[in-house]
Amino acid sequence: MKLRVNQSQKQKLSSTLRGWLPILQSDLDSLTEAIEPFVQANPFIQVRAGNEKPDKKFAKKSFFNELSKNSVSETIEALTINKKTLFETLDEQINPPLFPTKISQDIAYKIIENINTEGYFEKDRLDEIADVLGVDIERVEKIRERFAYLEPLGIGAVNLKEAFLFQLENVEVEEGLCRYIKKLINEFESIENYSKEELFGNALKVIKKFRNPPAIDFLEDELQVIPDIFVYDSKGVIEVALNDAYYPEIIIETDGLDEKHEFVANKIKDAKDLVDALEMRKATLYKIGLMIVEYQYDFFFGKAIKPMKLKDIADDLQRNPSTISRAISGKYLSCSRGIIPLKQFFATAVEENISNSAIKEYMRELVKYESHNKPLSDIKILSFIEKKFGVKMVRRTITKYRKEFNIAGSSERKKLYALKY
Repeated sequence: MKLRVNQSQKQKLSSTLRGWLPILQSDLDSLTEAIEPFVQANPFIQVRAGNEKPDKKFAKKSFFNELSKNSVSETIEALTINKKTLFETLDEQINPPLFPTKISQDIAYKIIENINTEGYFEKDRLDEIADVLGVDIERVEKIRERFAYLEPLGIGAVNLKEAFLFQLENVEVEEGLCRYIKKLINEFESIENYSKEELFGNALKVIKKFRNPPAIDFLEDELQVIPDIFVYDSKGVIEVALNDAYYPEIIIETDGLDEKHEFVANKIKDAKDLVDALEMRKATLYKIGLMIVEYQYDFFFGKAIKPMKLKDIADDLQRNPSTISRAISGKYLSCSRGIIPLKQFFATAVEENISNSAIKEYMRELVKYESHNKPLSDIKILSFIEKKFGVKMVRRTITKYRKEFNIAGSSERKKLYALKY
C-alpha cells in the first residue's frame, strides 16, 4: 500500500512538473513572463512582482554589493531595460519576409537554441533539429543561411570564415572588391600570400571591421547575470540560499466565491498548481545547489571542478536527467569565485579526479596568454596539459576541445593576431 501511494505521489509530481516545465526552465529575469499565460487564463490570480533585493544575510557576500553605489534595484533595472540578451535580439527578428511560414520560424527558433554565446551555430545539431521538427536537414540548413541577414552580423555561422562571409553580405563594396574579399576569406590560412596584390590593402580594411566572434557585443558580463543560487561562507560553514527576492508572489482571490462551483473549483486548483510549480522550482534548484556544494566542495575553496554528471543529481533527486538539464539551463550560481553557470559544474572525467572542464579552462588560458608571433600548436598545448595534469591524451582531443570554443588553429590565430595591428 505504502509503495503504491509513493508511486502515485511521484507520478503526480512528475505530471505537474511536465505541465509547468516553462516555469522550471525560465531564468529569473523571465520568470514572470513565463507564468503570464497561466495568469491570463485564470481570473482568480493576481501576481505581485518580486522586490528585486537580495537577502540581507548574504548581501555583502554576493555580487549585488559590487554593482554600484546606487540602489541594487535601480542598477538591475537599468541593465534589464537597456540591454537585451543575444537570444532576445534574435527572437525578435524571426518574422516575415525572411521567415514567412510557421515551420520556417520554428526551425529558426531551434537554430537559435543551438547558437553558443559567441554567436556560432553548433553544426552537429542539424540532425537533431531536423528529427525534432520532422523536416530534412537541407531545409534546416537553408533556414540557417538566412541568418546572414540578421543582427548581429555573422550570427549563426558555423566558423570564422562563414561569419566573415555572412558579414560581407551586408557591406556595400564594389563588386570586384567584394569578389576579392571572398577569395581572401576562403583562403584565410594563406592570406599573407596576397599581401602584395593591388586590392589587398582595401580588402583588409573591410575584413578588420568584421565582428569576431559575431556576438562579441553580447558576451555575457557578470553584471548582467541574475543568479538563482547563492553560495556563501558563514563563519567557516558553506551555506546555500535561493534568490527569493526575484520570485513573483501568486495571490489567489477566493473571497465571496462559491468554491464548489465546477468552473471556480477548477480555476482555484489551477492557481494552486501554479503556486506548487513555483515552489517546486525553488525546491529543485535549492536541492541542486546543495548537491553542487556537496560534490564540488573543494571548488569553493579555490580548487578545480571535479567530474560530475547530470545523472548523479537526477538519481539523487529521483528525476529524469533531461529534467535536471532544463532546470540548470540558463541558471547561475553566485559565490566568492564569481558567477558560475550551473552547467559548468557538470563535467565529464578525463582521468579520475580530473575534469575535462579544468583541462579546457587551462587550454583557454594557454591560448589567451600565448605569443602572438608564435601561437601554440595543438601538440605544444598537449605537452603543457600532460605535464600539468599528469594525464596521457592524444592531439585530436585537444583539437576537439579547441574547436568547441571556436579557437582557430595556430596558423590561423597568427593571421588573426596580425589583423589587430
